[in-house]
Amino acid sequence: MAKWEGKAYAKLAGCKAEQVWPLLQDFFGLDKWFPTLTTCLPVEGVSGQPGCVRFCAGFKTPVDGGDKEAMNWTKQKLLSIDPDDMVFSYSIEEGNVGFDSYVSTVKVLPEEDGCGIEWKYEVKPVEGWRLEDLDFFIGSGLQVMARRMEAALQLFQASMDQ
Repeated sequence: MAKWEGKAYAKLAGCKAEQVWPLLQDFFGLDKWFPTLTTCLPVEGVSGQPGCVRFCAGFKTPVDGGDKEAMNWTKQKLLSIDPDDMVFSYSIEEGNVGFDSYVSTVKVLPEEDGCGIEWKYEVKPVEGWRLEDLDFFIGSGLQVMARRMEAALQLFQASMDQ
């Protein structure tokens, strides 16, 4: 069975790629940026080193029922990271959301008037989902992440200008 493949993109105006990369490469800090994610804890290894594992929980997905009490969770493993190219990839090792063989690559792309974040992913088709659901979940989450990072960097820059 063919895997689903998707890609999301978010532009960050006025933010240099070199400013955004340190925020993204903090593998154990995803809960600072991704909406609906309440927990991101180290399970093993050192953040930012291939092989490290994080436990993420608390997120709602587009196919969760409104009455669902269960907490969504995944364990995610950093597969590779290249600080020079500002890119990393990770996989979902286990979880209760039905993502099987999920692998994602996240890259910061320098642009003339800021930068962008590209999030590519592939996964075996997920029961009860459509690819559009996954595209929406990752795409909308990435947009919120980008806005939060922009705001944090603007605040930081303003404090430096004092």
